[in-house]
Amino acid sequence: MSFKKVSVIGLGYIGLPTAAVIASRGIEVLGVDINLDTVETINAGDIHIVEPDLDIIVRGVVTTGKLRATTSPEAADVFMVAVPTPFIEGERDCHQPDLSYIESAANAIAGVLEKGNLVILESTSPVGATEKLAHWLAAARPDLTFPQDKGDMADIKVAHCPERVLPGYVLQELVSNDRVIGGMSSACSELAVSLYQTFVRGECIITNARTAEMAKLTENSFRDVNIAFANELSMICDKLKINVWELIKLANRHPRVNILNPGPGVGGHCIAVDPWFIVNSCPDEAKIIKQARLTNDAKPYYVIEQVTKAADEFKRPVIACLGLTFKADIDDLRESPALQIVRALTENQLGELLAVEPNINCLPGNLAGQGVELTSLTSALEKANVVVILVDHKEFKAADASQFATKVVIDTRGLI
Repeated sequence: MSFKKVSVIGLGYIGLPTAAVIASRGIEVLGVDINLDTVETINAGDIHIVEPDLDIIVRGVVTTGKLRATTSPEAADVFMVAVPTPFIEGERDCHQPDLSYIESAANAIAGVLEKGNLVILESTSPVGATEKLAHWLAAARPDLTFPQDKGDMADIKVAHCPERVLPGYVLQELVSNDRVIGGMSSACSELAVSLYQTFVRGECIITNARTAEMAKLTENSFRDVNIAFANELSMICDKLKINVWELIKLANRHPRVNILNPGPGVGGHCIAVDPWFIVNSCPDEAKIIKQARLTNDAKPYYVIEQVTKAADEFKRPVIACLGLTFKADIDDLRESPALQIVRALTENQLGELLAVEPNINCLPGNLAGQGVELTSLTSALEKANVVVILVDHKEFKAADASQFATKVVIDTRGLI
């Protein structure tokens, strides 16, 4: 099937690159976002997120008229939903998934749905979310049929196709990675495959919607468990006075061992969130997955304790925190353990606090006006007597190691 117009609902870290890549294949793409500033920025040919080469592609497809952004959905052949799935506000300890963004997207597009349309949920979601999306659409459009009732013969096809990309490499991996296609019927899967084959060079692998949802959660839970092992090792090694970085390097010389690197915790919207979706669904069975989450969520507090001890060595401590984002060389602060640590240090009022984050121009709202100074790496290293390396940005890797020689350094990334 040929697709004349695709609508992408949600123009964030996944939605915008996806919209741009599809538009670069000559298909008309309408991007929909509730944020007017985001819409205006994109229509001006600019971008509101940091992702290598994305600005070039967006500028090109906007200039040629293949990509346009709006706050209101319009008729299209395909609707790709790429909205957030956070926890319900105020219930973080319960880790209850918040599907209200998906429900809002369903209500927004329902009015413009037409027979033969394909609706794809790309948002990382708990198992069963795609079925809920289909039910919300059916409730809003009783004049149309959906796969939960009519299977292959439904007017509207619905599928779940989770993204599997790494920030900083999104454009390459959107094209090169295999895609799991989970339709609510065989016809749904086949139609979704035909769309993804317009821009994906990897293999499109068909399964059902629930398995596709679980596949994405499983991938990130696997990584979370492995990171938890490394983080636990780092705390054990601190107590036993062993260099954890040397230990991991030696252990990884075993042909069947591949231990990941420890860090100050785990961040980002995926690994720090997705395992809880499994735990929430099956709390009695997901014991290892839950413990890995608890281990990784506890690591920032361990780092804070180390910084507190280091600050106590000085009459006037000046603490430089290197990095605020959840991973290197991006501007994404979502679920960032580095940001959590800096926020806690601010609240503890240990001393003068400097933040170095080369990928942002101003402090986030929860740090602005809280006594934290956003400064350059050079200035921070001149002033600080305690340095906390929280993110391994390229700028920090390139720094002269001698600049750290007279500092008390807490290196959560193994840079020096």
